[in-house]
Amino acid sequence: MTALNLAWRTVRRYRAQTLLAITGVAVIGALLFDMLLLSRGLLLSFADLLDRGGYDVRIVSGGGMTLRLPIPGSSGIARAVAALPEVERVVSLRMMTATLQVNGQPRAANMTLVGVSDVGAGLWTIVRGSNLADSASGGTCPLVVGRQLAQTLGLSVGSDVRLNAEESGVASALPPVDCRVVGIGQFAFSVPGSDDAATTLPAFYRASGEAREGDADLILVASRDTAGPARAVAAIQRLRPGASVYSNEDVVEQFNRSGFAYFRQISIVLSALTMVFAFLLVATLLTVSVNQRLGEIAALRAIGIGRRRIAAMLMWESALLVGVGGLLALPLGEALALGLDHILRQMPGLPEQLHFFVFERRALVIHAGLLVATAFAAAAYPMWLTARMPIAATLRREVVD
Repeated sequence: MTALNLAWRTVRRYRAQTLLAITGVAVIGALLFDMLLLSRGLLLSFADLLDRGGYDVRIVSGGGMTLRLPIPGSSGIARAVAALPEVERVVSLRMMTATLQVNGQPRAANMTLVGVSDVGAGLWTIVRGSNLADSASGGTCPLVVGRQLAQTLGLSVGSDVRLNAEESGVASALPPVDCRVVGIGQFAFSVPGSDDAATTLPAFYRASGEAREGDADLILVASRDTAGPARAVAAIQRLRPGASVYSNEDVVEQFNRSGFAYFRQISIVLSALTMVFAFLLVATLLTVSVNQRLGEIAALRAIGIGRRRIAAMLMWESALLVGVGGLLALPLGEALALGLDHILRQMPGLPEQLHFFVFERRALVIHAGLLVATAFAAAAYPMWLTARMPIAATLRREVVD
């Protein structure tokens, strides 16, 4: 009889201990899996948001990524960058607070209005209606409004509104601009409770009274596939020495060092704790089981089953308990991650599409590796205990008892 068969008979015989061990490993393994997802989930989700629009390079003002200021001479910069062979397309963004009027009554304030130079910019996902690229013309003011704003004001595709853009805290004397809602969309970095809308730059300038060559707040660049973001960044920096240019990888790395370090540290600490609990649980149950079966194991040794096979049997017992518990931990951890992600996403100021728990194959591989290490470590002491066990004295004690 092989060591695996002996282990299988044992786990079936002691069903209560087996059920307890598998349940404990499943719960602990689910927590471990969630902590592994949390360690990089926010980072992966943030990187996905950056890449979703198809732009992999950002040009900002000298204030850096955290301080949004107008870029001096942005129109000239955008034209020069668009002419570079490493660049596929360029879009300039201008942002300002604005007010919408519905039926002649002001019903929205502190809305964020985004003006884009490329009406086909993939900075939002159209839910209903059409995009700016399909509706814009020189004499109209098309609007793509966020779902939250549409719900608040009761807007639908084709609704006529009056737009007035103004700096925050500054009353504007400019007349409002008549606009039409052409689409309702989900903005990538929209924050719950915030109101967002986008229009073309000409319509933005008409509403705000700015010059058509006003300074943009952000310039997004899509590099050519043959060049890549690194070469595009280098080309832009050669063209404009001293310009603040970042690839998406640079932005993610910057936020990884500052904004996301807290969650990574928490996940490491909690992962270590769950590993300790899993080890203690399986090691304790195996040790108790071995102490209850000393006479049985001594008898197996007496009839010629060697130490290696006994050790292999204990190793298989540990592997079966941890393996089955680890498999059950995956769906349990996924369900738990959905609930925890929903709770954490209620934090104020976070984009709606940002997630804390994101599945990746790397987390699954690490989870499996840690559980395998736990199975080996948990079986070490019971194996050492049976290897040093005196056969004759153990059998004599079992007979006397």
